[in-house]
Amino acid sequence: MSDEPTIQDLFDLTGKTALITGATGWLGSSFSRALAEAGASIVISSRDTDRAKAAADALPSPGPAAHHGVGIDQTDPQSIERGFADAVTAGGSLDILVNNGLDPVAKDLTDCTFEEFLDQQRNTAAYFILARLLCNHVVERKASGSIINLGSMYGQVASYPDAYAGVATASPVAYHAHKGGVIQMTRHLAAYYAEHNVRVNCISPGPFPRDDGPPPEMVERLCAKLPMKRMGRPHELKGTLLLLASDAGSYITGQNITVDGGWMAW
Repeated sequence: MSDEPTIQDLFDLTGKTALITGATGWLGSSFSRALAEAGASIVISSRDTDRAKAAADALPSPGPAAHHGVGIDQTDPQSIERGFADAVTAGGSLDILVNNGLDPVAKDLTDCTFEEFLDQQRNTAAYFILARLLCNHVVERKASGSIINLGSMYGQVASYPDAYAGVATASPVAYHAHKGGVIQMTRHLAAYYAEHNVRVNCISPGPFPRDDGPPPEMVERLCAKLPMKRMGRPHELKGTLLLLASDAGSYITGQNITVDGGWMAW
């Protein structure tokens, strides 16, 4: 077993470069820190290029890692193409893509319009285009790659109406459709991209509300429905992300890993 890689080898991302969309947000900033702490160079994308660069400057840089910020508006196909090219230029090459960006629509099933529902699905299209760009980039380099899409427990199950009644609007129906589509698209791309040495997986978080997010009463209702009786914290997704991004997950593709405090165990 002298050629067996150690745990340190398997999880080490030194020499790898990751593009993380929406990486200045609540979960995205934690994702960026996770991969940077593992030694990767990070390219942060945001609709606000200056904000992306500021977030990149704040990341830890162990070893030779260097971090960059680029502008990508994932509702605009031209911005996606241009931003991906900028990310390749900044990073030199890309090995990992974390599709985390989201342009949200807050309307629920009572008032979401046709156009607003359709706009939410543009996020799914952005994940697809970015994934294809990463795959093509890896093929051109004769390298390997990992794509990690962000799903949700709400891409797999309905929300409880009584958790929201009287304190907040229902969980947006267009969001559920987007996240369900992302999970299925992950499986489809994994089946086709495996021959190109590109793994495609999905992380589906449970409730990870911002500190300034939903009303306290709604949080209490959600906690009551969770086996662990509490909300998740962003750092509790870092281990799953690193597993899928690194060689520790080299035989994992087409999977959706749900990190939800036990919500789906009932």
